[in-house]
Amino acid sequence: MDFWATAKILFKRWYVTVPAFLLTVVTALGVFAVAPKTFISSSALVLTLPVTGGSVPSDPKFPNPRTNPLVSFDQGLSMTSSILIQALNTPRTAAEVGAPIGGDVTLKITSGGTNPELMPATPFIVIICEAPTAELAHGIVVKVTALAQKELRARQQQVKAPPATYVTATVVVPPTAPDEKKGSRMRSAVITGALAFFMSLFAAFAVESFARHRRSRRRSGGGPVRFEPALANGARTPAGHEG
Repeated sequence: MDFWATAKILFKRWYVTVPAFLLTVVTALGVFAVAPKTFISSSALVLTLPVTGGSVPSDPKFPNPRTNPLVSFDQGLSMTSSILIQALNTPRTAAEVGAPIGGDVTLKITSGGTNPELMPATPFIVIICEAPTAELAHGIVVKVTALAQKELRARQQQVKAPPATYVTATVVVPPTAPDEKKGSRMRSAVITGALAFFMSLFAAFAVESFARHRRSRRRSGGGPVRFEPALANGARTPAGHEG
């Protein structure tokens, strides 16, 4: 069926399509209104070496040269970042900060890549939290940011690294103000509206099909068959026929 034939049926059955269209709009708005809200907050840290580098001089009379930590990145910092991310991405850590696995809070700790499984080699630690309330999302990001710095220091103490060589987790992006994530709610409303719209089309065509079927039955139906009075043997014959 072409476009104009479809439009003709929709216009002809306006008493079905108009209520269905209004129902579509109301349903879409209702889904958008009742869909659960999601707020997102994030922060970012970068690992830096101390100004004297990652080693202590063997001779105190000849100390290590002082360097700028922001231009002193090496592969070791990327490895340290990967280790720290793995340590923070455990179910126990998620439960401690208020984002248990399987709950309504989503916590992502990566090195900045879109695919956390690839673990790109960078000295960054990016923390992203999605939660049903703004306060919860921001609070969890604050907790994980502080926990990352604490965990980094504990790891270095565990391997007995010289304190002068400790790597520092510098906050480059403080926990951001929570922002409502409207994409999922909008997608739900659009999908619901589309389904309701197609249901309105189905209703219009169903009414049209039913009406055509009734007209077809009326045109094909004949008048009642008349019978003659009973014959001697008790049989009846239609009018105009002889036994």
